[in-house]
Amino acid sequence: MTDIGLSAPALRISLAAPADYWALLKPRVMSLVVFTAFVGLWIAPHRGSIVVDAVSILAIAVGAGASGALNQWWDADIDAIMTRTRNRPIPAGRIAPEEALSFGLTLAVGSVLVLGLTGGWLAAGLLAFTIFFYVVVYSMILKRRTVQNIVIGGAAGALPPVVAWAAATGSLAWAPIVLFAIVFVWTPPHFWSLALVRSDDYARAGVPMLPVVAGPDATRAHILAYAVLLLPVGLSPWILGFAGPAYALVAGLGGLAFVALAGLVYRRREGDAARRACRRLFGFSIVHLFALFATLAVERAAAML
Repeated sequence: MTDIGLSAPALRISLAAPADYWALLKPRVMSLVVFTAFVGLWIAPHRGSIVVDAVSILAIAVGAGASGALNQWWDADIDAIMTRTRNRPIPAGRIAPEEALSFGLTLAVGSVLVLGLTGGWLAAGLLAFTIFFYVVVYSMILKRRTVQNIVIGGAAGALPPVVAWAAATGSLAWAPIVLFAIVFVWTPPHFWSLALVRSDDYARAGVPMLPVVAGPDATRAHILAYAVLLLPVGLSPWILGFAGPAYALVAGLGGLAFVALAGLVYRRREGDAARRACRRLFGFSIVHLFALFATLAVERAAAML
């Protein structure tokens, strides 16, 4: 009599909890993506219903989560080395890599199909391109090969307002391109301020982030240059006429504060003072981007009253 237990493949019992699958989506990153997408949709001329808009935003959120899951599947080897990421579900052994891959691909395909059926195929195509760019162009090609990984790869994080605008209108315009530019220019100083603090992690994992390749002083100079560039780019919605005086005030004062904090990062180069300056800029950068987009949304709501 044959012993079936000896010939059958061993079944792996998943140790994953719902919270682990949630962590695969990179919820903190996803929340910022969803917010910028919502503002892109909110300020756009609408052609659909509230239900269509809500489903479109949900599809963009799921697409962003799919990108996070596929990124963690690909980067599991270096995530296991870095202190900041070694407790993620895959390197910690709670989710198998093949589970994460299947989960991410399912979400990616589903989000694109749902957006195509609700927001239109232009928006769906842009969402598919966003996922592809983040997973393939940034994660698989750029991240481990070039110091410009964050600069070029930042395009993926800047595209959601464009996707949402396309979902709302079925077309493109200058306004969503400007929103793209704001997030695109904001991304390098935001990320490099964290990378300065975590440079040892990236060096240990062999990831050529700017502080590892060019050194901390060159990174500080790049952060300051991008902060200065962000000031006029941040003001461009007001300059181009699709934002009002409240936005101009927030963008102007916030942009100057961003430059001032980047200046502190540039000047404070040693010890705890340097690390505090980097963390302060990193935290403020999130507040600044949120304030810019929130003010656009509030002004749009006020104009509708």
